[in-house]
Parts: sequence; C-alpha cells; structure tokens
Amino acid sequence: MIEEHGKLRIDKWLWAARFFKTRSLAADAVESGKVTMNGARLKPAKAIGAGDRLDIRLGQYHFEVEVLALSNRRGPAPEAQKLYRESDESRARRAEIAANLKALPQPAFKGRPTKRDRRDIERFENDHRTAKKSVWGDFEQG
Repeated sequence: MIEEHGKLRIDKWLWAARFFKTRSLAADAVESGKVTMNGARLKPAKAIGAGDRLDIRLGQYHFEVEVLALSNRRGPAPEAQKLYRESDESRARRAEIAANLKALPQPAFKGRPTKRDRRDIERFENDHRTAKKSVWGDFEQG
C-alpha cells in the first residue's frame, strides 16, 4: 500500500483515494486549481507525502484532508478512506450542504417527454401562437 520512496504523484493518489474516477480527471482537476496543497496550486506530477494537507473542491463540496498513507493502487472504498483524514469542519460543512441540497424540490420530469406529453406541448404552443397573433395583429393594423 505504501510507496517505497515515501512520495507519490498527486493525481495518482487522488485516483487511488477515490476522489476521482480516472487519473485524467484527477490531473485535470489539479491543473485547473481545484486541488491545492497548503494553499498553493499544484501540477499533476507534484509528489506528495504523508502529512501533506490538501484542499479538494468537487462541485459544491469542499474537502480538507490530511494525507495519512500513499497507495498507487485503487482499492475498495474502505481501504481508500484509510489513506486520508478529513477535518471535522470540512465534514460538518459537507453535511450541511448535503442537507440543503436534499431539501430542494426534485425535478418532476424523468427523461424524454412521452408522446402524450409532446402532443400537450404542441397543443399549448399552437394555442399560444394564435393568441399572440391576434393580439399583435390588432396593433399592427392601427
């Protein structure tokens, strides 16, 4: 699990720790500044070691983690969680964001409209167009 040299590329570690699905996604995130170490931007080839503090932004979520171990192998999630320790403030913030997102109303539609829905939409649009023409037609003639 631990590298011999005590150092590992940050994109490889982010992938092994299951923050990103692929190494290329991890490298893109590091390159775009979504991952910082001690407040400084990094390059994907930057070597990290145990004890480094990382700030990782994934969408609306913000992780503040300390690297505990290094692994160049992507294993199961329980094994990946042993690679880092997340701060209590970070965990509380993420829980609050998750609760706020859960409280939002969920979209009522799922996928493409059915044939019946499409006919209703077309009927509504046609009725709306004819009403619009009659209103504007009165003003254009005057």
